[in-house]
Amino acid sequence: MDNPGPAGRRWGRLRRSGSLARQVLVEGRGIVGRVGRRRDKDGVTAQISEADVLVERQFRSLLGRRAAATAPVSPALPPVLGRPDAALDDAVPVSIPLLPGERTPMRRLKFAIANGCTVASLVLGMVAVFLAINGEITFAAVALLGCVAFDGCDGGLARKFNVASPFGAQMDSLADLSSFGVATGIVVYQWLITNGAPVGAAAPVCALVAVCAAIRLARFNVSPKDGRFFTGVPTTMIAAVLALATQLSPAMPASARVAVVALAALAMVSSFPYAKLTRVIRLPIWVWLLPLVGVLLNPAVTFVVVVLAYLVSGPFIWLHQRQTRRAIA
Repeated sequence: MDNPGPAGRRWGRLRRSGSLARQVLVEGRGIVGRVGRRRDKDGVTAQISEADVLVERQFRSLLGRRAAATAPVSPALPPVLGRPDAALDDAVPVSIPLLPGERTPMRRLKFAIANGCTVASLVLGMVAVFLAINGEITFAAVALLGCVAFDGCDGGLARKFNVASPFGAQMDSLADLSSFGVATGIVVYQWLITNGAPVGAAAPVCALVAVCAAIRLARFNVSPKDGRFFTGVPTTMIAAVLALATQLSPAMPASARVAVVALAALAMVSSFPYAKLTRVIRLPIWVWLLPLVGVLLNPAVTFVVVVLAYLVSGPFIWLHQRQTRRAIA
């Protein structure tokens, strides 16, 4: 390497490949050093061909995955086959474990039980679709309520068993979109057209339910969590409300039913704060007296009043919080 080599492109390529090989070997042994790179007459680092890239990749594989991860990639390497410099990194796919932490048989069983609730919610959503298509709207609504029940169990079991994982969170979100967005929209669509709503009005509104559910879930996944309020009404609550509406079928015009469904869909993507159920349950007992009496007299009307009261509570809480911030400022 010290003797001057003959002129020619081949010698320059071989010499540059040798420099890269020596650099990988030296840094792979833990010795920090800088190996010179050949420059042209203008002082610009020479471009390295694909053969040089293959040579460096072979040396990285020989040094092992740990050495390949710690050895820096030469900044002069060009893209290979249309890929950036990151293509020189270890190309061996790494499998991310679905269950983080210790993977004992008992923890795996608990993990399967928690995620089994999510799968059950997804399957019941499909069952609701099949029942609604065949005209069994009442049983389809019951299947949706079963989705709500299983969806409430998976997260609680995962936290109780200490098997919560990013996989479980993503799986739950996808199942919610299928059950509470798509399946609920189909069941409500069959309910609306069966009760006299025109297809031209029922179809867009039910499609709006699925779209708003997707937006609500995506925003929930990337937003910071508040222990007191929801930002918008959760998809689970909207699905439960619409399923109960198909069961009780309150007496109202078809246009009013379409409007209520549209209002419920838009409530999912609103920015208004809505109290969580844990806060609602803690309300004074006298607040629950009127709904209890109403259920005994007329359950359908009481249901509509309670739902509308909860939907309207969001803007009132927002106004109250805004006035409080102004008073503090």
